[in-house]
Amino acid sequence: MTAIAPSPARVRAPALLPRLVLVLAALLAALFTAAGPASAHAALTASDPQDGAVVATAPAQVTLSFSEQVAMGDDSIRVMDPQGRRVDTGELRDMCSGTTVRYGTALHSGLPDGTYTVAWQAVSADSHPVSGAFTFSIGAPSATSVPLPTAQAGGGPVGIAYDIARYAAYAGFTVLVGGAAFILLCWRRGAAQRPLQKLIVRAWVTLTAATLVMLVLRTPYTGSGKFADALDLDGLKAVLETKTGASLVSRLLLLGAAALFIAVLFGAYARRAEKDRGADKDGGADKEADDLLFGLGIGGTVVAGGIAATWALSEHASTGIQPGIAMPADILHLLAVAAWLGGLTALLVALHKVPGIERAAVQRFSRVAFVSVLVLAVTGVYQSWRQVGSWSALTGTSYGQLLLLKVGLVAVLVAVAYVSRSWTARLTDAPAGKPAKIARQRDVSRETSPASVTVPEDPKRAAQLARQRAARESAREKQVRDADPARAGLRRSVLAEAGVAIALLAVTTVLTSTEPGRTAEQASGRDSASTAVPNRAIKITLPFDTGGQNGKGSVRVEFDPGRVGANSLHVWVDDPEGQPLDIPEIKVAFTLPAKDLGPLPLLPERAAPGHWSASGVQLPLAGEWRIDVTVRTSDIDQTTVQKNVKIG
Repeated sequence: MTAIAPSPARVRAPALLPRLVLVLAALLAALFTAAGPASAHAALTASDPQDGAVVATAPAQVTLSFSEQVAMGDDSIRVMDPQGRRVDTGELRDMCSGTTVRYGTALHSGLPDGTYTVAWQAVSADSHPVSGAFTFSIGAPSATSVPLPTAQAGGGPVGIAYDIARYAAYAGFTVLVGGAAFILLCWRRGAAQRPLQKLIVRAWVTLTAATLVMLVLRTPYTGSGKFADALDLDGLKAVLETKTGASLVSRLLLLGAAALFIAVLFGAYARRAEKDRGADKDGGADKEADDLLFGLGIGGTVVAGGIAATWALSEHASTGIQPGIAMPADILHLLAVAAWLGGLTALLVALHKVPGIERAAVQRFSRVAFVSVLVLAVTGVYQSWRQVGSWSALTGTSYGQLLLLKVGLVAVLVAVAYVSRSWTARLTDAPAGKPAKIARQRDVSRETSPASVTVPEDPKRAAQLARQRAARESAREKQVRDADPARAGLRRSVLAEAGVAIALLAVTTVLTSTEPGRTAEQASGRDSASTAVPNRAIKITLPFDTGGQNGKGSVRVEFDPGRVGANSLHVWVDDPEGQPLDIPEIKVAFTLPAKDLGPLPLLPERAAPGHWSASGVQLPLAGEWRIDVTVRTSDIDQTTVQKNVKIG
């Protein structure tokens, strides 16, 4: 009986590159697992009532203040009584004004005494979810059956899956754009090479699949954290109305245009480039091919820039300072990364699978990589300044430390690239002597080998013959590849570059879900102490907004002499124009968190319209005290503002 031997390509032993990718993918999964939930841009800066506060009467509402703009829905703030029943109305109140980001929810009237739990969840302006919970008590603390949630939004298995999809999207974009740029700018004949075609098509599939996964997982990622909610059509509809959802849908539409680009690149252009290739030129130079190349270059640049913009418009670059400059800079940064690292991947595949790549193509890529590194340096320095802002944030925040790791990996990558450049200078266009003969023998053996052979019916024997044939073919190809020592050295150095590049992309992905150093430092210092000078009064000014009519203004506090023992307290309340604002009530409390002391309540007396005072205010210990000032502008509108001060 005649049997068809298995194709040698199907039984070929795994190459070094796939094994390296698998190992680094496992390391990446461990990195994401260890990283835990992402720390995002926005942070809760204040609440009314405050965490742990004991209020005499039930508040009319609960308000939350954030460090930057967030997206919240009607169910984003939930307030539960000691038995776990909802006591809020479920309607979100937008109380934002100017740079103040504040949201609230009204409470039902007649709430009994006890401890209440507030759980909140939001999506920060850079697309990352944030959440938290705290308690306050009416009258006196009590036992409660509501545990404070420990899981953070964006964590758990859904968070890990979403982060892996985000990494896959970055990797797919890098290889897709960089591989296409490598063909158009460096090696036009590569459009007809099957290994490069597979690489770019797989990158397109990876980016498309990762984008779809992110779109489907967006609801559980920013919400419940349960995979089952990925099938919630109402949730998907809500996602499509957000900035992130619009960016993901736009990316899918642009990937449709990218599919057309790939079809033309590997179809009409590949046939034209292969047809017009001469002995002394790469890719041909007739007018039709040049026109097609120009059109592909323009169209590819527009599509690549559009896909890069879907990240710039929905993540860190779109928030913070100077977004009008940061977003174009981020697009250039992403394109430069793709041209360098994606082109590097294409070069590695060409060196590994297509031994006949010309020296001129490698030299052209070297120039493209040099320009890409320059663009990366300029945009990277600007982004680092914008996201970090200070030396202390560079070394004292998670974002700054990750950025230092990224800079170190880039330095290693540049060093290895320098080695690759030295190997490039030694390349020859064609191996001479024996290697050339081996190459001709390989071609002849392929032409004379029959498509099928007669083998025994025993499947094991047929598989053994196929493995032997594959081993011989692999040995021939390796002999040809290694005929030029410079080419073999270049392959090794480029492989090392690719390994560092994979790690670099992993760190970059974690950076995109980490709170930038500038905002992290601002958040940590927002409630930092005002240093008290002995025997000199402490003076602070705090803006407030109770949310009601005539509810905006500022409160000025003077604490004299600002030390342990007896002090005098003066509080002035001003309207937005700086005029005294006479309000129904002012309350002050002092808390020393380090010693678990307080709050020590104080009700100052009204001395004049807009002015309250108290004498003999005793503070028993030195330390960092928190001063809470509760401002009530009507029967139902009140808020609490706070500041930490050092008492010597």
